Amino acid sequence: MKALITGGNGFIGANFIIQNQHKFEQIVNLDNLSYAANLDLQSFLLKDCSYTFIKGSITDEDLVASIFEKFQFDCVINFAAESHVDRSIVSADLFVETNIVGVFILAKCALGFYEKSKNPKFRFLQVSTDEVYGALDGYEPASTELSALLPNNPYSATKASAEMLLRSFNRTFDLPTLTVNCSNNYGPLQNSEKFIPTLIKSALNDKPLPIYGSGLQIRDWLFVNDNCSAIMCVLENEAPGEKYNVGGTDQVTNIEITNRLCALLDEYKPKNIGTYADQILFVADRLGHDFRYDVEFEKIKLKLGWFPATSLDDGLRARMSWYINAHQNQYSR
Repeated sequence: MKALITGGNGFIGANFIIQNQHKFEQIVNLDNLSYAANLDLQSFLLKDCSYTFIKGSITDEDLVASIFEKFQFDCVINFAAESHVDRSIVSADLFVETNIVGVFILAKCALGFYEKSKNPKFRFLQVSTDEVYGALDGYEPASTELSALLPNNPYSATKASAEMLLRSFNRTFDLPTLTVNCSNNYGPLQNSEKFIPTLIKSALNDKPLPIYGSGLQIRDWLFVNDNCSAIMCVLENEAPGEKYNVGGTDQVTNIEITNRLCALLDEYKPKNIGTYADQILFVADRLGHDFRYDVEFEKIKLKLGWFPATSLDDGLRARMSWYINAHQNQYSR
């Protein structure tokens, strides 16, 4: 396959390219290199990987259309998104521009290309989030692919809007779309503003470990390599119009995962006095903070045979040395 991967320098996109580079005849990565970009992606690529990087935004219609015309893709995988909830609360403008307008432009150009090429293999895969389903209480069953989209913050609202746009392009114009809704990812190359890297960065710099509210909010954690394998599985095997939830097997509270990280840090890099848990500091809760996310992923398990391979404990332990050693300098900034 010849693939257009948008947002390939982001956390999930970069891991996807690194993990699946040998499966593509050609990879074109369109990324605007925002503050969250991984700038050393190419150092992880094999010498025989046919890779082209193009700096630009999915909101640039002329650029996107020209890329389709030049490279004649078999698939588009859209990782490009503004994804930091806190930033969307402070200022939602860029989220609307990228996550809604950008997806519309990308879909519009993909449709124009598809109608000309009539490539039966062509797929447009949108990488979405479990946050589009909104908050669950402590007793509700996990969200399924048929659950209503009830987003509660500007970030998740823009991702839900993108899903609806692509659904309309599939149903109205027969654009062969696929959607994957993943739960909270963690792992290597994640931006330092995200929850787990923030905790590690603060801990290693002897700063407070900020926990919103009571810390009892529940999240489902998914190791990024498992998510990337699920996305590839859907891309390779599924017919257009399908939607899959991709989740992990570990639903834990924010305070619990903080304590697990502190215990690992005590083991890997013990302090001279006290423990890392001594640095935990409860702060005012975030506006519109959803209590619980949890997705049921029976569909992808039963239809495609995918199941997450990495438990939360194994994933945190496997990557702790990466956080501490390989990116020590990152966390000192």
